[in-house]
Amino acid sequence: MAHVHISIVGAMLIALFSMTAVATPPPSTSGIEGTIVVSPTRPGPIRKDEEPSVAPVRNAQFLVKAGDATVKTFTTDGEGRFQVALPPGHYVIVKEGAVARIGRRRFEADVVASQMTKVNWTADSGMR
Repeated sequence: MAHVHISIVGAMLIALFSMTAVATPPPSTSGIEGTIVVSPTRPGPIRKDEEPSVAPVRNAQFLVKAGDATVKTFTTDGEGRFQVALPPGHYVIVKEGAVARIGRRRFEADVVASQMTKVNWTADSGMR
């Protein structure tokens, strides 16, 4: 009889711990997500009735830096979208291999704990 009570108590404890594990929410992810586009995409003046010449930065690799150290890299998709998980902090994002004198491919972002920082960045192509 004592073995039956121990088995029942053991089964209840296992069930209780299983429910607790399921009820615990997963840790939230923090980082940066968004889109990177480049403008202008063609040289010359933009007329008042024209749409801006903007294109996604497709399949480009970027470096995520904290100070002078590269902490992560990411690659944009075919539409210029990206998502990168990062701990809270201030980051500088630069296009890998970008020449500093041509265009602008440097961005900054602050990441807050348990939040994805949403961005829409426009890179300067350097065309005029």
